[in-house]
Amino acid sequence: MRSWSPLGFIARVRVTLGSDAAGIRQAFGALLISSGGDLLAGLTLASIDDALHKLPGLIVLIPAAIGMRGNIFGALGSRLGTAIHTGTFRLSARKETEVGQNLYASAALTLGVSLALAVLAKGVAGIFTQGSTISLADFVVISVLGGVLSSAVVGVLTLFVASLSTRRGWDMDNVAAPLVTAAGDVVTLPALYLATFMVGIQYVTVLVAFATALVAVGALIKAWQAKLPVLRRIVHESFPVLLVAGLVDVMAGLTVEKRLGEFLAYQALLVLVPPFLEDTGALGGILSSRLSSKLHLGIIEPKARPQRAARVDFIILVMLAVPVFVLLAISTDVVSLVFGLSSPGAMTLIGVTLIGGLIATFVATFVAYYGSIAAYRLGFDPDNHGIPLLTSTMDLVGALSLVLALMVLNVT
Repeated sequence: MRSWSPLGFIARVRVTLGSDAAGIRQAFGALLISSGGDLLAGLTLASIDDALHKLPGLIVLIPAAIGMRGNIFGALGSRLGTAIHTGTFRLSARKETEVGQNLYASAALTLGVSLALAVLAKGVAGIFTQGSTISLADFVVISVLGGVLSSAVVGVLTLFVASLSTRRGWDMDNVAAPLVTAAGDVVTLPALYLATFMVGIQYVTVLVAFATALVAVGALIKAWQAKLPVLRRIVHESFPVLLVAGLVDVMAGLTVEKRLGEFLAYQALLVLVPPFLEDTGALGGILSSRLSSKLHLGIIEPKARPQRAARVDFIILVMLAVPVFVLLAISTDVVSLVFGLSSPGAMTLIGVTLIGGLIATFVATFVAYYGSIAAYRLGFDPDNHGIPLLTSTMDLVGALSLVLALMVLNVT
């Protein structure tokens, strides 16, 4: 029986991962870009703390709105990654093409899910929070208008990344999830904030809410009944999953809202929230995309016990997670110092991100693998189900693990 030694284990890991060194570098680079972009989103969140006070219940919507962008366009990136691997990717916006149908499906889902999120956020905020919240019309205007503005930008970026990946030989599965989620963070919060200027206006807000709701319902019904097979399948498979994902994201927002006082105690913690949640989702998204492609290509089989190729992906996830969360903590502290925001200190932030991040990473591994093989066994496309279920779950798990880490380290 061969004895175990740390050096021998490290050597075996290096041999195992050596064949995918380029993929690891691509994923790590994308995650760094993602974290940098997410810090901008965090600064935006910290800077609109007055709006969070003036618009009670808005914080419940924010993680869901951000998560929706990652869910819809992360799944789009995953599907495009599979198309690149299988040689069917052709950049075209014509409705009858595969890419065109993906784009139309993403647009319809953006409108429909944004409206649903507004209703869910109002309902959850009204039931579980103390005091009054903004009206349903306010939620609809902020969610739908903010969703449309941000989705237009994120959709173009997703196509650009796919096109660039084909030209540069990048693996779309390694770069799509981090870059798309980062873009969703950076764009969504300002878009939601701009949309808040349309609320509280007598008659106008209600009319805008009614008009946007009609457009959203009409677009979703048209896409649901479409005769184009790819468009129809994406909408049929994705919308129910996105509704569940939206509810989970709303609960993540409720988790933050319930502890809002603690996050406001140190502004750096508000800066940390978006990048932390999105990094956990991006890490899980990378794993989900890689597993989905391997299932489609027959590299792994949908078995209860993960095969070697899947276990290698688990190791890669942990290797990416540790430096990403350490760098996130340090960069959050530096950014807070530069902008004069209160912070508990770099070492405390490192402890918070590592404790919370490793808990979330463990859960991400479990959800990504068993979620992908369950979808595959049921005859669904894992690209349509893996990313939404994973990222929404990680929003809630990330919020809970972040709160748990703050409690463990007594950061108040």
